[in-house]
Amino acid sequence: MLFETKEDLSRLLATLPAAGTEARAAAVHRQTQLTKPAGSLGRLEDIAVFLAGWQRDGIPAADRIQVLIFAGNHGVTRQGVSPFPPEVTVQMVANFRRGGAAINALAQAFGLDLAVHALDLDHPTGDISVEGAMTEAETLQALNAGADAIDPRADIVVFGEMGIGNTTIASALCAASLGGSGATWAGPGTGLDAPGVAHKASVIDRALARHGNTEMSAFDCLRSLGGRELCAIAGGVVAARLARIPVTLDGFVVSAALAPLFKEAPNALAHCLAGHCSAERAHRYLLERFDLAPLLTLGMRLGEGTGAALASQVIRAAVATHTHMATFAEAGVSDRDT
Repeated sequence: MLFETKEDLSRLLATLPAAGTEARAAAVHRQTQLTKPAGSLGRLEDIAVFLAGWQRDGIPAADRIQVLIFAGNHGVTRQGVSPFPPEVTVQMVANFRRGGAAINALAQAFGLDLAVHALDLDHPTGDISVEGAMTEAETLQALNAGADAIDPRADIVVFGEMGIGNTTIASALCAASLGGSGATWAGPGTGLDAPGVAHKASVIDRALARHGNTEMSAFDCLRSLGGRELCAIAGGVVAARLARIPVTLDGFVVSAALAPLFKEAPNALAHCLAGHCSAERAHRYLLERFDLAPLLTLGMRLGEGTGAALASQVIRAAVATHTHMATFAEAGVSDRDT
């Protein structure tokens, strides 16, 4: 069990491992030897170097990509923040398990290792506008659900989520961690109109007035304003860092789950790539705050890990060119210094 007490999250955030400088330098050197002009593959080169710095043997790999989908239900849906009822979370988990969702199609097409974790769906979290989301024990349980799901053999982990009402939770976590009001962060989610977004923002503002202490630790922020699936993502991202496994983030909700970690330890996301930028306005703003440039921008806003799953193919392209291209010496091609 990675998280035994609430202090463990802060302790781990203060002692996270850094990227391997020697492995990065070796990857940079290899890029200069490949049969191409320097920099001609753009971000593919950067991705390969990034992976080399984090992966255990210093050689970029993207064969085994683990996709983890966490699902949770939220008491704040009682405030009418989503056009869909919370029963849809349970129904969509069943759809995932039958193989009928978009993430299933992408995982099958790309050969990704997909697992779905439903987190106590029969017991929604507290309504954050009137009470705390979870107890300390529930928060630890959710953090550990994410940490325990990490496959130590994975080359890369992709996180996705499902939970009616969780864009409200995501917005509240961002506002509490990074500043702003409900209006700063609230968006249409699963299809709210303008009055619906305004109502959602007001619910978030009530939650912030009740819980929004800017001095909160990451743990207390997640406990007060979070959700089980978002806590699981946060716990999984920390566990992946400790195992030196790079992470590819999906959309707004997945990224927002990490805002409390980022506030407490700005280097906490150094092993993360932004798979895409979603159509949620706040996602672009959040990625800018994280200083993460998305690999794709396709106007997606489905969640489920779909944007990050698509980005996995760009990452695989980066690995393929880095590891399988010939060097100038191997190909008998003169480089510009010859």
